[in-house]
Amino acid sequence: MLESLITNKTRLKLLLKFFLNKETTSYLRNLEHEFGESSNAIRVELNRLEKADLLVSNFNGNRKYFRANGNHPLYTEINSILQKTVGLDTVIDKILKNVGDLNEAYLVGDLAIGKESSIIDLLLVGDDIDTRFVVALVSKAEKLVNKKIRYLVLSEKEKTDYLEKQNALHIWSRE
Repeated sequence: MLESLITNKTRLKLLLKFFLNKETTSYLRNLEHEFGESSNAIRVELNRLEKADLLVSNFNGNRKYFRANGNHPLYTEINSILQKTVGLDTVIDKILKNVGDLNEAYLVGDLAIGKESSIIDLLLVGDDIDTRFVVALVSKAEKLVNKKIRYLVLSEKEKTDYLEKQNALHIWSRE
């Protein structure tokens, strides 16, 4: 759906990469390897997004690192559109808000680092989560977002060790 609004595939990949998780940083050669596209096509789009102030950059050695400009007036809206596109809004509404003793939820895997994926990987953190109920909620949500949803349930104690080894995007907390 988003492909019909943003017809440039490289620009779309860059928006997903940087705007799903504003902490994500990357440099040109890394993006070239990750996207499998020419460095020139990626450089042109990075420069356009930086000129529009959607991305900010800094040098570390001879590498120019880019990240989303979280202070841009449109950051929140772009992030929201991308979350809806990948199905995170539905996951939050249908699963996370209804699980019960859930303390936190994280997006892990490819989507957490801004890569396109047909799979939504979740880390659910809580000490007494009814996994049978989660299975039912996940099944309903998968039909709504047309994506496979994988999840891992960990206790608060297990979470710290797991997150040290994973790229994770915090997407929900108990209020």
